[in-house]
Parts: sequence; C-alpha cells; structure tokens
Amino acid sequence: MASDDLLSSLEHIAERLDFGEYEAKAYLTILEHGELTAAEIAEYTDIPQPRVYDTVRSLSDSGLVELRESRPMKVLAIDPQEAFAEYRDSLSTLVTGLNERYTQPAREAEGVSLVKSRPTMLRYLEDVIRSAEYELMVSLTPDLLERYHETLADVQSQGVAVEILLSPAAAVPGPDEFDYIDVATTVRTRRGVTTPIVAVADGEYAMYATREGIEGAEDRYGVIFNRSELGFLLSGFLNTVLWTTAETIVDEPVADQFPRRYGTIRRCVSDLSQLDGTYYASIEGRDVETGEHTQIEGAVTEVLSEKNWVAASLVVDTGDRELEVGGQVAALEDIEAHEIVIGTDGPPGV
Repeated sequence: MASDDLLSSLEHIAERLDFGEYEAKAYLTILEHGELTAAEIAEYTDIPQPRVYDTVRSLSDSGLVELRESRPMKVLAIDPQEAFAEYRDSLSTLVTGLNERYTQPAREAEGVSLVKSRPTMLRYLEDVIRSAEYELMVSLTPDLLERYHETLADVQSQGVAVEILLSPAAAVPGPDEFDYIDVATTVRTRRGVTTPIVAVADGEYAMYATREGIEGAEDRYGVIFNRSELGFLLSGFLNTVLWTTAETIVDEPVADQFPRRYGTIRRCVSDLSQLDGTYYASIEGRDVETGEHTQIEGAVTEVLSEKNWVAASLVVDTGDRELEVGGQVAALEDIEAHEIVIGTDGPPGV
C-alpha cells in the first residue's frame, strides 16, 4: 500500500472513531441495554444530560447506534458485527499495508534499556520468556500467569527448565485449581504484594518492572538487560532475595536427562543434590583471582549450599587439581561460572 493510501486510511479510521470518554461510556451502556432514552443514559453513565444528545448523535454519525426520533428520543443499539464491518475491513487492509512497511528493530547485542509504557513492558516480558533456550525463571502475578500460560507451556515443551514465582500468595490458585505442571518444573508463592515482575532467560536476557508499572502507572519504568554484565544482578536478586523467601507449592522430581545446561549455579547445585551417581561438568567463566576468561572440565566431586541458598557452589576435579565453582560475582570460590553444562559420560563441553 502506498504511503498516501496508508495515511488516508489512518486518518479515515481516526476520524470515524472519534471516541471521547462520553462516547465510550454511552456506547457500552447502550449495547448492554439495547435501547435507552437520553435520560436513562445520563442516569446509567453520569454523563450530564445536556451532553447526552451530542454524544449519541456522534455515535449515530459513526454508524454505531440508531436514533429513533420519538418523544422521548430513543437510542437503539446496532449489532457490533454489522456496525464495525466497515472498520474491520479497513483495519485488515491497513494492517496489511503497515506490515509491508514494518522493519523489526534489532535487539541490541548488549545493553541496558529503560521502557515506560505497559504494552512495551508486556511485550519485552513475552520476548524474554520466548527467548529461553534451556533455563527460564520468572516472577509473575496470577493474572500474568494466565496471560502467558500458552507461551510458558510452549517453552517448557521444548525442554526448557521453567521456575515460576507467583505473588501475592493469597491470590494464587492452588495446584488443584491450575495445571502448574503444564507450565513449570517448580512453582513457589510469595506473600509480598509489591514483589516485582522479573524474567531471566538463560541467565543472560532479563527484564524487571515494578508492580505499578505493569499495572499502567505513568511514572514507573521497566528495565531490560540484554547480555549486559549488569543482568547478573537481576538474576542474583531473583535467585536469592525473592526465591528464597517463597514457599514451594509444586516441585517436579529432577529428570535424570543429561547433558543439561545451566545459567545459574543455584539450579545446578539443587538438581545435583537430588541425584546419585557420578557427574561431569564443563564450565565457562572467569578466574576469580585474575579476572581472566577460562574454561574448566572434570568430575563433580562435591556440591555445597548454605541455608536458603544464600550461597551455592560445586567442586570440580580437573585432573590437575580441585576447583570450587561459584555463581556470578563469586569471591570465595576459584571460578565464577557464567555457563555450566553437566553430563554423565564425561565432560559434555560448553
């Protein structure tokens, strides 16, 4: 569709659907009752009666209601399928033309972004969820769980380990009311009504938003971390501060399926502590003392964790020596792990 045609279509739809607050209230009320007088519309909507006449004539001019000139004048609803037929066809043509011109913005290779509008926050939240390749951790409200139910189920069906934190706990449906196994391997609930909305995919791509921001408050922002080194702060916050202060309601047994990739040390240690046998690790990360990039491989000889997962680590025998491996920002261990792959028949490689 040519630019002039697109502009014309946009202007046409905007002009025909010139809905203000009064038009929106009146139209929904008329639809609900089918037929109303001006006095009844004023009563049901709190629209000043002198404004009702201009409002319903505007709706009539747009083809959305019918005016019956009687005493008193009556306003009749028109079947929305009929009333919006023209708009539906116009919008379909318009969207097709807009898609032809649309260039999807490339996600920055690395960086931190601030986003403000609720639709943008929700779009990024879904993008983080869909981007997970092996590990996803999210903090959601029950409403957001319902919104992204199918997306989460699809991600888990592809073999991604999904952990979900839900809050406030009082509003979370029980396991007998919601099929949590369809969307997650582990589900916890947290009491706090101000628990933020967080999603971390593979320990790299993450987003954070306040509860108020997700609900549409204009003065609140969301933060997107795309392969930024600051992203580990969000992952650590979710894994230690939020996750450890929540109560487990669903926890599927760890499947003995390897090799398996991990973006967080906590989940790796949690899984291995529930399994018997010999396991091998391939780890990509950084030498804690020198800060240099490093890769190590070897048998896992020990898994360590403190109460409430404040700290977790594993010990790997490389053949030359044993090295203790911690998570992001490790200080007491030998290696800061960025990516861990666990296997059963020898080091699987990163």
